[in-house]
Amino acid sequence: MNSRKKTVLAIAILTIALVSMASCESAPKNAVPVAGFDVFSYLGKWYEIARLDFKHEKDMSNVTAEYYLNDDGSIKVVNRGYDYVDGEWKESVGKAKFTGDPTIAALKVSFFGPFYSGYNVVAIDDNYQTALVVGKDTNYMWILSRTTSIPDDVKLEYLALASNIGFDTNKLVWVDQGAIDASVYDAD
Repeated sequence: MNSRKKTVLAIAILTIALVSMASCESAPKNAVPVAGFDVFSYLGKWYEIARLDFKHEKDMSNVTAEYYLNDDGSIKVVNRGYDYVDGEWKESVGKAKFTGDPTIAALKVSFFGPFYSGYNVVAIDDNYQTALVVGKDTNYMWILSRTTSIPDDVKLEYLALASNIGFDTNKLVWVDQGAIDASVYDAD
């Protein structure tokens, strides 16, 4: 291999490494992941109450996220929702890992091979019934609940916290968790 090809290869490898490291950035400035986090209490099904919309969830209602502990300590993530434009259910399966101490709710999640992005629980109630989750920057935010709605006081608390972190809460999509005709439900 000539020196030009070696240089191009080295630059390519360095670029991939830098992109991979950048994609693991933990959280936006002012976002502090929950300390004393109990992953076992977090596992299970959550309903998406609100989100900042992005291409993988566009036109989705009835969105849920389910978390399962894998044998290796990572977390299996199953996101599911109904695409009301296409009239079909869609599902994405990924993997999350703690970025450090598992009692700190700072994780990285991947749905696309080796590329990870931040997943940070920045607020959660004592009974693990509602949560405010943010991504690596102020383009990614979710309000989650164990039920299809949340109390108004929790909603206001999470909106204020998100706004203080730097999120534009006026851009939130409030997810329709209403019933869908069973005839269009094609999942097992």
